[in-house]
Amino acid sequence: MISREDFIFIIGFDGESAVVDANARRSYGKLSTRELLDKGFFRAAFSSALFAKDAGETELVIAAYNDKAGTNNNTADDLERLFGVSDEAVKRVLALG
Repeated sequence: MISREDFIFIIGFDGESAVVDANARRSYGKLSTRELLDKGFFRAAFSSALFAKDAGETELVIAAYNDKAGTNNNTADDLERLFGVSDEAVKRVLALG
């Protein structure tokens, strides 16, 4: 199982390995979903909410993103497509940076 800190800063995949931004993970990995939103890290905040499987956090991210971007995304699926984030099985983590 991948850690929350790794999951929220995945930048891509190499086969079954998740490629993680090690610098961002180190600097911002302990921040809550709300704190990530406050810093403007919408993709990381959405990943955090997705990892937590918390509908309230997901709604918070959707509302904050829509407010800032002037969009009308209504579901987690909308943001999954927008940010390219999904809850995939990861066997290994490759940290870069």
